[in-house]
Amino acid sequence: MRERYDVIVVGSGPAGTMTAKHAALGGADVLIIEKRQEVGSPVRCGEGFSVDWLPKVGLKPDKRWLVNTVESGRMYSPGGHCFKFGAAMGGNEMGAVIERDIFDKCLAEDAIKAGAKLQLKTACMGLERKDGVVRMAVDHIGERKHLECKVVVGADGYESQVGRWIGIDTNIDPKDVMTCFQYRMIGIDVDPKINDFYISNAKMPGGYAWVFCKSADMANVGIGVQASRITEPGAPKRYLDKFISEHPHLAKGFATEAVAGGVSVCQPIDRTVADNVMLVGDSARQIDPMTGGGIAHACKAGCVAGRVAAEAIVAKDYSAEFFQRYEKGWRDIFENVLWRNYMAKEKVQAMSDETMDKIIESLSLVQIDQLSIFGILDAVRRKYPELVKEFEEFL
Repeated sequence: MRERYDVIVVGSGPAGTMTAKHAALGGADVLIIEKRQEVGSPVRCGEGFSVDWLPKVGLKPDKRWLVNTVESGRMYSPGGHCFKFGAAMGGNEMGAVIERDIFDKCLAEDAIKAGAKLQLKTACMGLERKDGVVRMAVDHIGERKHLECKVVVGADGYESQVGRWIGIDTNIDPKDVMTCFQYRMIGIDVDPKINDFYISNAKMPGGYAWVFCKSADMANVGIGVQASRITEPGAPKRYLDKFISEHPHLAKGFATEAVAGGVSVCQPIDRTVADNVMLVGDSARQIDPMTGGGIAHACKAGCVAGRVAAEAIVAKDYSAEFFQRYEKGWRDIFENVLWRNYMAKEKVQAMSDETMDKIIESLSLVQIDQLSIFGILDAVRRKYPELVKEFEEFL
């Protein structure tokens, strides 16, 4: 590990490695540092996404990480109404179930092949900017070292420190955090071509439960609960255990893995750049507020951040003004989606279970072409026009 690089990316998740790949392709000398001993582990992800967006970031489905293709989804209301929809209607989080750790490793391999370097067990301990250069303190297997670079990309996830150190406000209100708990379960009875979603503000406050199938007898079964509604430690696990116990096809199985973590479901933050610094992915709060999914957004934003980082090195301009190219770039691609889904999330979290029942019942009785806010509201209006009044701003 040398002392000086053009670009240092903190974090080896999809956002970080995609950024590193495109910065290296642009000619920059790039180092990725990862505090853990392995890329992609531990996994804190439902492991579901669509494949439609992959070509937009230069990726193809790969049998190394794509373990199951899903044809449709089912959404269950608190009262048991079921709305079935095609995978193409499910957005970025529907259509495939993956092995996330292998997916992350493949992206890291792509970055390395493009020319980036990767250093494991290297934790960023602090940043200092001076005369257009960033001096970074790192802990490498217990040894303190100092690195220098022109551009730092914070891709250090939900608990990001880079943004905080550099003065970018990434704080989140507890109501905009989902606390999640998930099992990988074996010996269950599921249709591998269908992913299931369950909503109920009584049984999973402010969130939802999911069953993402990997095979006919294995799936990720998880739950997300609004952090501000948790009154005691361990509540998400208890909610999930109760949910599983109420569904015999799941209760017959056994957990081989359990993971927990927080997910930001906030509105887009005001800025994601500063002099010498860009934030990308979870650290930039680029998560879909409605689903909690972020892999697609992380990869798209990483492409933009990497290109801009390489351009900054060529131009010898590492100012926040220059990095507006990145700020505008990622916002043009998906900021409107984040705002729309944030407003929808706020409405859904305030709904009664009775209202949720009516909405899912309405959807189950009609044909809609796209699982969008507009399509859903149009379907609901046909049966329960009084409910649409709560959502007039979406129309």
